[in-house]
Amino acid sequence: MKIRALAATAAALALTSTPVLAQATQSASVARTAEASDSESELEGSTGIIVGILAAAAVIGGIIIAADNDDDDDLPTSP
Repeated sequence: MKIRALAATAAALALTSTPVLAQATQSASVARTAEASDSESELEGSTGIIVGILAAAAVIGGIIIAADNDDDDDLPTSP
């Protein structure tokens, strides 16, 4: 029983310390670097509108499916 508790403690310690150790090895540079560009971005567009329309359609479809009241007579009843 003690070996099982020791193994569980070691596993918990390994799982909790891994993100801390990974964060410590990241570079200390916090300055953002970007290259200057003279050209305009070609990524402008209406993709946000398309995503919004698809999201609204998904929400409306979900509401319709959830509110759909099947009044089928397939349910068993008492005689």
